[in-house]
Amino acid sequence: MSDQQSSPGPEEADARQQAAEYVVERVESWDEGAEPETVREDLEEGMAEAEVDVPEEELDRMADDIHRDGSTDAPDVE
Repeated sequence: MSDQQSSPGPEEADARQQAAEYVVERVESWDEGAEPETVREDLEEGMAEAEVDVPEEELDRMADDIHRDGSTDAPDVE
């Protein structure tokens, strides 16, 4: 058999990307101006709930962006 079941299809990848974008939008609206540690915790928690894996350094970057600028780009999810 093929490994098709172990790799996500395009619909699953799209859903995960949308979930990541939603988490970022939610944290931006709630945590604008909050300390980077608070923003990062909220990002990490939201991504875990959405079952989206984001590298530690990406979470740090996004938290710093939201703290500093009030917004950030959502991570590219595979």
